[in-house]
Amino acid sequence: MRRVKGIAGEALEFILEVSRSTMPREFAGLLRARDGVISEILILPGTESSEWMAWVPMYMLPSMPIVGSCHSHPVPNPVPSREDLEFFSHTGSYHIIAFPPFDERSWRCYDSSGRRRDLMVIQE
Repeated sequence: MRRVKGIAGEALEFILEVSRSTMPREFAGLLRARDGVISEILILPGTESSEWMAWVPMYMLPSMPIVGSCHSHPVPNPVPSREDLEFFSHTGSYHIIAFPPFDERSWRCYDSSGRRRDLMVIQE
């Protein structure tokens, strides 16, 4: 597991804005970190979304370190589903779920097992 200190404020703002703009569809991406800070959101070619799910084509996973995933729930329920947990198990240890109204308090971070974890927002 790669050690992550936090998420860059700009990266979190990007996740929240894309989540808001794709409503009522879900959004999904992968997280990359530099120097222990999540700072990049990767959106893989072929990613599909609907009002009930987002699907990331894992065969398109780049050969670079991924520390986790991010996706949105179009309803104000941040609890990971069974499908979310399956996705988490393939994509690292830090998983962000954004939910309406997609503001600075409308997101949660989980580990691969679906347990809440703290993730500090780092303003640069």
